[in-house]
Amino acid sequence: MKKDFQLPVKKPALIDLGRIDEVLEGIDLSQDPPEDEHLRQYYFIKKTRMLADSLKADRGRDLTFHVNTFGCQMNAKDSEKLSGVLKASGFTETEEEDADFVLFNTCTVRDNADQRVFGRLGRISHFKKANRDMKIGICGCMMQEASNVEKIKKSYPFVDLIFGTHNIYRFAEYLFQVMSEDRKVIQIWDKTDQVVEDLPSDRKFSFKAGVNISFGCNNFCTYCIVPYVRGRERSRDAREILQECERLVKDGVSEIMLLGQNVNSYGHDLEDGITFPELLEEAAHIEGLKRLRFMTPHPKDFSEELIQVIKRNPNVTRHIHLPLQSGSTRIIKKMNRHYTKDQYIALVRHIREEIPDAAITTDIIVGFPGETPEDVDDTIDVIRRAQFDNAFTFIYSIRRGTPAAGWEQVPEEEKKTQFGRVLKEVQESARRQSEKLQGKTMTGLVEEVNTQTQGYVTARLSNNMIVHVPGDASMIGSFYPIHLEECRGFYYFGTVCGDRC
Repeated sequence: MKKDFQLPVKKPALIDLGRIDEVLEGIDLSQDPPEDEHLRQYYFIKKTRMLADSLKADRGRDLTFHVNTFGCQMNAKDSEKLSGVLKASGFTETEEEDADFVLFNTCTVRDNADQRVFGRLGRISHFKKANRDMKIGICGCMMQEASNVEKIKKSYPFVDLIFGTHNIYRFAEYLFQVMSEDRKVIQIWDKTDQVVEDLPSDRKFSFKAGVNISFGCNNFCTYCIVPYVRGRERSRDAREILQECERLVKDGVSEIMLLGQNVNSYGHDLEDGITFPELLEEAAHIEGLKRLRFMTPHPKDFSEELIQVIKRNPNVTRHIHLPLQSGSTRIIKKMNRHYTKDQYIALVRHIREEIPDAAITTDIIVGFPGETPEDVDDTIDVIRRAQFDNAFTFIYSIRRGTPAAGWEQVPEEEKKTQFGRVLKEVQESARRQSEKLQGKTMTGLVEEVNTQTQGYVTARLSNNMIVHVPGDASMIGSFYPIHLEECRGFYYFGTVCGDRC
């Protein structure tokens, strides 16, 4: 242990919905809203709850809400907080989109994400017409692009609330304004230096949770909109992160994922200089934490120290997601990724030497501006030499506001042809790697009932492999030894071969 994290945190942690009543009891609504951002939002939660109680009495029923999430794990984590605020404010969750309050938490990494949101807004408009008291909000990355905000204002004027990523922690305040004043609220900030995490959170799983360790990104890859919509990197205080992890474990969580746009950069902006490997080591030592994941690292600063932390801590999962994006050094440079093809391959080989049981997955973009078939040949060469366990493969999508958007584009037919080549290679690599596990017994965490195969549940191994086994809902949240019997390329069918562990 290299750091002393036993100091008390600056503020009490107030994210447990079970404690919301005692927290709100200490809020004095006769005073002006507090300046402290955490207390300020609890102030507006209490005001909204009182308003909700009044509306329930008038309408003779509960007020309902629905949150629709698009995008990455960080968006999913944000949605847990948004849902937490709504529940703390007196709303009841529903799966239906005709709720009293509907919120879209958006992603804008690729164009199809934008189009999906616009499609959902179009379909939901008839609910608004049928219920004039219904409120509709939209937030997240997509709202940090001015053109999208203008389109919503013009084409979807029935939207009541619009806010972005930098001020998501002010949702309680905006919710009260929309519900009490019956007016449209639009709040888009260009940036923030605030990290406000200790707000109500409605975890979707009792046994696993994500924990934000940083926000934003400083890398500015030329194809990526994230630094523009999420802002520059801001790291959370390590003590607060570890205390949140400890609370989650005490609450029954056995698997935690540390989240950041680039976890390797964690701590560079903190005065104490703590690094991500040091944070990971400390988190791995939390008593009762059976699994610890992280997402997403960057190849350019995946350090030897991090490799050794993973190696010596068996509860750090044997899954490393290492985005390649392209195997061509020429294209990697144009992408502003700061490594070469040979450096990437050397890193993968070293990880496999040090952690032989680690599964390595990746992201690959096909059709980046200026990419030739020979560049794709390099990508395929890396796939073969790295022996990826799986990969998320995408056709390049123009994102307005990024440097690559203004460069000469690869024709769509050429993109599709090259994408087919890469996808075929990825699938073959994944199948070869998966088959190596045939006949082994590994520990799996049962996560859900399998909706496709009756009488089965779905478990996830430390290496992120999915395994379907006979079972029922009573097994969810527990670990079992699982014998891997039938490889289906990307996943397995198996059987539980022992008691829960």
